[in-house]
Amino acid sequence: MILRRYGTSYQSVDLNFDSRALNEVGFRRNREHSIAVEDFGGSYALEATHELQPEADGDVQDHTEQQLLDQLWGQIEAPLAGLGDGEMLVVENEPGHDYPKTKQQTANVIVEGENRLHFTYTIAPPLRIAVYRPRG
Repeated sequence: MILRRYGTSYQSVDLNFDSRALNEVGFRRNREHSIAVEDFGGSYALEATHELQPEADGDVQDHTEQQLLDQLWGQIEAPLAGLGDGEMLVVENEPGHDYPKTKQQTANVIVEGENRLHFTYTIAPPLRIAVYRPRG
């Protein structure tokens, strides 16, 4: 299960990565699970933190950005699949403070004598996710 802090509680979320969205790295509340911040701190202990920073290169802008988001999805699925009984994955980045966004760099390259654009996408700042395990 993936949780993200909303105000005074942690709520379960689904991944919502879309290259056509204004906020490409998104999470959508699914309202399946909610726990108060105070209860969470007393019930769960930090096990590990991961900083995810994928990178993608390509000739087509939207395709390259979606490739980056797909890589990010895969990097989240690895720790998610490795969660033990009762463990949770928490998105540590805070909106308005250090929320990850896609960054684009464009370069002109010559391919077979023609000028072409080449796109490089990264995420900055990195997406931080943490694994929490139940105390006790």
